[in-house]
Amino acid sequence: MKLSRVEPAGLFSECGGPPQICREQRDRIRYHWLRKIDRKASSPPKVLPVPHDEKTMTATPVFTARGLTKTYDMGEVQVQALRGIDLQLFEKEFVVLLGPSGSGKSTLLNILGGLDVPTSGTVQYLDHNLTEGDEASLTRFRRDHVGFIFQFYNLIPSLTARENVSLVTEIALDPLTPEEALDLVGLKERMDHFPSQLSGGEQQRVAIARAIAKRPDVLLCDEPTGALDVHTGIIVLEAIAHVNRELGTTTAVITHNQVISQMADRVISLSDGQVVGIEQNDHKLTASELNW
Repeated sequence: MKLSRVEPAGLFSECGGPPQICREQRDRIRYHWLRKIDRKASSPPKVLPVPHDEKTMTATPVFTARGLTKTYDMGEVQVQALRGIDLQLFEKEFVVLLGPSGSGKSTLLNILGGLDVPTSGTVQYLDHNLTEGDEASLTRFRRDHVGFIFQFYNLIPSLTARENVSLVTEIALDPLTPEEALDLVGLKERMDHFPSQLSGGEQQRVAIARAIAKRPDVLLCDEPTGALDVHTGIIVLEAIAHVNRELGTTTAVITHNQVISQMADRVISLSDGQVVGIEQNDHKLTASELNW
């Protein structure tokens, strides 16, 4: 039977959110809808065995996810963003979640960070089951334990770099000072500048400083270099790696850029909502050694 490739009416209507989120949602839905039409009958991708080395066997799991699925009902179309994810993230490690657009990276990151909930499966943060939490408990979890870095900086233009960071330090339990956080990302001399007076890379580093100012246990980064040129992206990656080393913050970076995976302790590869490989990186590169 020949399947129609005509898009169902209303499939890509406005989502009601910010323009960037709406565009990303439409792109993700279109990707999965076309895959559903074009996918030939075949077995699912083979899940590679998880390597067990001394580090992962002895380190403390920060996140443990089991059987995670996420399904979006969009009218007549059902989009399966995650299809049974099992993984662990460990204390103080630097992990890259690698995969193409539509592979489920952002959905997984949002669930780990308490911004979204799975359709089924469980997420454990240390000894807390996040999937049993209500909205108030997830809010406390995000506020007290997680720092987020996104592709877009989301700085308040009328506030200086110092003031943007202080928005977090005023509500955190045991924060760095704004000055300490900005110094960690190399912006000690730029803390009294407004976003319009900073380059794209400097604005992203302010966003990193804001994320780490509350001393989060976990730093979740969604395509942090996606809007930057190569040189500036390397500077931003250096800042993220520095925070991982100096503060011991468990760090997860999602990207489609395979080069960035060379600086990770582990690389978790995703495709079509599944983990298709987990690789230990025995020869890490620094950000300055990356070439793409």
